[in-house]
Amino acid sequence: MPKYKRVLLKLSGEVLAGPEQFGLDFHSVRRIGTELADIHKAGIEISLVVGGGNILRGREVQKLGIERAQADYMGMLGTVINALALQDVLEKLGVPARVQTAIEMREVAEPYVRRRALAHLAKGCVVIFAAGTGHPFFSTDTTAALRAAEMGADCMVKGTKVDGIYDCDPKTHPEAALFPHLTYTEALQRNIEVMDASAFSLCRENHIPILVLNLQKPGCMVDVLVKGEPAGTVVEDSSL
Repeated sequence: MPKYKRVLLKLSGEVLAGPEQFGLDFHSVRRIGTELADIHKAGIEISLVVGGGNILRGREVQKLGIERAQADYMGMLGTVINALALQDVLEKLGVPARVQTAIEMREVAEPYVRRRALAHLAKGCVVIFAAGTGHPFFSTDTTAALRAAEMGADCMVKGTKVDGIYDCDPKTHPEAALFPHLTYTEALQRNIEVMDASAFSLCRENHIPILVLNLQKPGCMVDVLVKGEPAGTVVEDSSL
């Protein structure tokens, strides 16, 4: 019996880029889609917030002299490309999927409406949220925490390229130690960079556990969410 009934997955654009580092690696997109289909078949309701770092990063565009708000809007459009790719893969796997965008573009996706998204989840659809919050200056991590709260998610899964939260960067420090469990307060005090402080705070206020997993490990999501195997780092209330 899965521990969580309704899960929101924050999927970074970099995971969809795979080894290519840029753009869409369709082998990676299909692999992620297949895992999502397996989770869906297990009876878990899934929604996603997708990033767009594989298409364009607002911070990098700013270095070219483009104004911050404009750069953020450009990044939001990149997330829509990723969302549409995931929708297509899921539907080809027999999983109904809906894309909702915070910036209206009705020809390709529905506008974000909370009650409509909840209705889609109740009918067994995977809902993919794109275009961030629709406002500049907010990260897709913060968007994910916001949507998790709005959807009444039992857990927010933060998909990364590392095995969880470490006491220092494991890429540059081979001796880095993995935290299997942290409280929200500890994550904020340690200035953990896997998510921004606003996202941690939103999850804390709404008592939504955060599960940090390495999505580059095939089958990791299924092992944890469906089979209940321990992996990654759980951030939650100290009382839980």
